[in-house]
Amino acid sequence: MKLIKTLFYYFLAFVSLFFIGRLVLFSLYFERFAQSDVNYWLSFLYGLKMDAIVASAALILPLILLSCLPKQTKKCVSQFLTTYFLIAFLLFIFIESATLPFFAEYDVRPNFLFVEYLAYPKEVFNMILAAYKLEVFLSAILLIGSAYFYLTNKKFHNFEAVFETHYFIRFILFFPLALVLALGIRSSLGHRPANISDAMYSSDRIVNEVAKNSLYSIAYALYRDAKYGNSKLDIYGEMDIKEAMARVSQALNIKLSINGDSPFSREEISHFPAVKPKNLVIFLQESLGSQFVEVTSGEAGLTPNFNRLSQEGVLFRNLFSNGTRSIRGIAGSVSGNFSVPGKGVIKRNKSQNGFFTVASLLKPLGYHSMFIYGGESRFDNMKGWFLGNGFDEIIEQSNFINPEYTGTWGVSDGDMVIRANQEFKQLSEKQRPFVAVMFSTSNHSPFDFPSGKIDLIEGIPEKSELNAIKYADYAIGEFIKMAKKEAYYDDTVFVIVADHNIRVRGSDMLPVKLYHIPGMILGGGVEPQKVERLSTQPDVLATALDLTGQSLTYPVLGHSVFSDKKKDLSLMQFNDTYALRIADKVAVLRPEKEALTFIYQDEKMVPTEHDKKLEKIALAFILTMNRLYEERLFK
Repeated sequence: MKLIKTLFYYFLAFVSLFFIGRLVLFSLYFERFAQSDVNYWLSFLYGLKMDAIVASAALILPLILLSCLPKQTKKCVSQFLTTYFLIAFLLFIFIESATLPFFAEYDVRPNFLFVEYLAYPKEVFNMILAAYKLEVFLSAILLIGSAYFYLTNKKFHNFEAVFETHYFIRFILFFPLALVLALGIRSSLGHRPANISDAMYSSDRIVNEVAKNSLYSIAYALYRDAKYGNSKLDIYGEMDIKEAMARVSQALNIKLSINGDSPFSREEISHFPAVKPKNLVIFLQESLGSQFVEVTSGEAGLTPNFNRLSQEGVLFRNLFSNGTRSIRGIAGSVSGNFSVPGKGVIKRNKSQNGFFTVASLLKPLGYHSMFIYGGESRFDNMKGWFLGNGFDEIIEQSNFINPEYTGTWGVSDGDMVIRANQEFKQLSEKQRPFVAVMFSTSNHSPFDFPSGKIDLIEGIPEKSELNAIKYADYAIGEFIKMAKKEAYYDDTVFVIVADHNIRVRGSDMLPVKLYHIPGMILGGGVEPQKVERLSTQPDVLATALDLTGQSLTYPVLGHSVFSDKKKDLSLMQFNDTYALRIADKVAVLRPEKEALTFIYQDEKMVPTEHDKKLEKIALAFILTMNRLYEERLFK
């Protein structure tokens, strides 16, 4: 039958296209999982299930038109389906092509983040054009060539021939074919239809990503966000919210407040009481991983300024980030908040005002607050979130007059630190206390920075992450050098901390070692100390507030390292996977999958028997973080 043959050919074409994309990905990353003990060849079998879902869904409309419409409509249907399949092929080829640079950047197939970034075409297009010129060129050639090949070969879109079959026969065929496509979309004979979790069949994250289908990954993320948002948390497990909050309270050693509006709020007495409270400056470093910093057991020679300055203050040698994106690092370092399920609080509706920040904490004490960023602060909704939660002023790219250098993501870190020093000096002269958050831009693909500022590393491109890290470190050194010449230095606590590590690489289900980041606190009166205890960004914030010399009431989900209340734990998030680490044991929770327990040993995740208690605490954190956001209880 021509109807069956036509649909089968297109199904085969779609699946073959996806297979080629998976084969390329498999080949490119084979070394990453070749030594693992998982059966990585099964990624093609599980991948076929994902591909069949997409291919079957794409054929539903053609089936309806070819089987249910009369012969008189054959020309219109043929023209429509020619366009339909052309768009489908180009979309599938584009997504498969885009998968390669996206995977290289984020170590995952395109997901919800892929769609979110489409809201910032200027920044993303410039980044892609600067960093992936060859890939863009080859993709354009591939798309144009495919369109030309399809349109000039009429045998691929001779849909009028299908209408030569009698209408009654075509109509009768609709029902069994519709059933076949429905089974293809469901891809499961079990109680539940297949979904993205079916591709996560192994403990090797890269193998699971290879098994996925990129278009399905995007579509499933959009579907879940539209239907459930962040309310459907039973995909991780079930627990009464009172029990969950009690478990988190015990794990953090924070007694729940009788104030139901802010259950984790409590008074913290400063260990360094001062008559004149100090200013606070938080300098967030984009994608600065501990592996690049010698004093945190990283590579020597890349960060001489950070290394030298760390000898003057509190150095966190075992510090771990909230997540893998800047918005998670901002929430951790500015609000003392762990990662909420779904979108980060920077972009969520219920946290655009009334959400705790250092600015809202210190505003009643007369502090002037500002966010200083070399780029456009609208990115990731930073501007709206900062202004809505206590910050008085935003200084962004448009506020810099004649900057020395402007790159893809904004003015250079060097320009930013000069402007920051000017602002702080003026506020100091007015005897106005201040709290500021500075956010660097240099260490981000395509790694733009001004020439002549650093000694470039031999043997690698000038615009590379290692040279960008050297430049970011140069800006740190220049900033502190300028600040030390001003009166405000002795009256200020400076926090220099990464928002997250560079790309999350690795085959571990959640590569814990790539959440390891550098952090330090220095300034007038801060005594040198190395902190070896497992710490989080909320711990860094609590420690910095402690060093300002004032007793404060706040809901920060961490403790000062000078407090005997501090616990050694870390909550890490990667897309929709969570990991809770207490000491060297890690519980990992994934949607619609059984919780797993690992031992973190020699920077690797080693599977071990279930620690039910730890896994329940991990679930409690997920549910509690969601409750704090949904009920607006983090204030």
